[in-house]
Amino acid sequence: MTQLRSLLALTFLMPFCAKAQFTDVINSNRPGESMAAFSVGKTVFQAETGVFMVNEKDKTLDYDATGLGLDLNLRYGAFLEQLEFHLDLQYQRDNFKTPFDTQRRSGFRQMILGAKYLVYDPDKNYVAKPDLLSWKKNHSFKWRELIPAVGVYAGLSTNLFDSPFYAADDNAKVNPKVMAITQNQLGKWVVVMNFILDRLGSKYENLGYIGTVTRGFNPQWSAFLEGQIYKDDFRTDGIVRAGAAYLYRENIQFDVSIGKNVDDAPNIIYGGIGMSWRFDSNYEDVIIRAPKSDEDKEKDKKEKEKDKKKKKRKDAVETEETPAG
Repeated sequence: MTQLRSLLALTFLMPFCAKAQFTDVINSNRPGESMAAFSVGKTVFQAETGVFMVNEKDKTLDYDATGLGLDLNLRYGAFLEQLEFHLDLQYQRDNFKTPFDTQRRSGFRQMILGAKYLVYDPDKNYVAKPDLLSWKKNHSFKWRELIPAVGVYAGLSTNLFDSPFYAADDNAKVNPKVMAITQNQLGKWVVVMNFILDRLGSKYENLGYIGTVTRGFNPQWSAFLEGQIYKDDFRTDGIVRAGAAYLYRENIQFDVSIGKNVDDAPNIIYGGIGMSWRFDSNYEDVIIRAPKSDEDKEKDKKEKEKDKKKKKRKDAVETEETPAG
């Protein structure tokens, strides 16, 4: 998952230089639904996909829908190290049963094309000064950890193929979606928050929030817990998700997750498995040098003065040894 990857990346940063968006291991948003602040890196292509089972029951409207779906999120970093582009697709097929008949439905639940940009990284150019006499101080909580990385996202949500999973009176084909993203590393934990405005300008415009907490137990395994709330003019609901991810190789991750909503109109349960794969052969490492401290600048100044004095002495000696005329 992205949260674990960011945790690992920040944990192993060199003290005098910081890598940009690219991390040593894959940076995936799966298996949660939140989006992390950091991008995959310039020229990096990444595919995140999975299959899920869903069961939806509504006692009030008296229907039951059971089916399978496919998630696919394509990500590509371009132009700037902080910028990436997204194509987010979700396709579902199910049996929709009522007391009167059964329908076979299929279509896109989601089609979004968008872009994300990292606005602020608190660890960029940050120089960590270790305490050589105290292991405890080096590993204790630091208040600066509360300063989040901040990203922004903008996209277009579309219903170009008249999907049966959209409301019958929803005639809008294209709607904007915007999001503010924060991400914190709090010791061994990573916290990601998304604040979302979706389907802007349509009848079903909604406000949403996702909060994800992730913990890595070792370099291969991580687990997450996530809560989501969304609200429009017709209903308010919440979803709780949990799951785990396994890093198979540095560019391949497998995951599993389950989820359940809070409301019972409808009551929704789903579970899924998936994988993420990264292609980074075209990536050229970007190293951002941390600014030198006043102490280092003073040392450099003294070294330059020494070099000048050595050069003067060398020139003087060469002048004395050169025969006159």
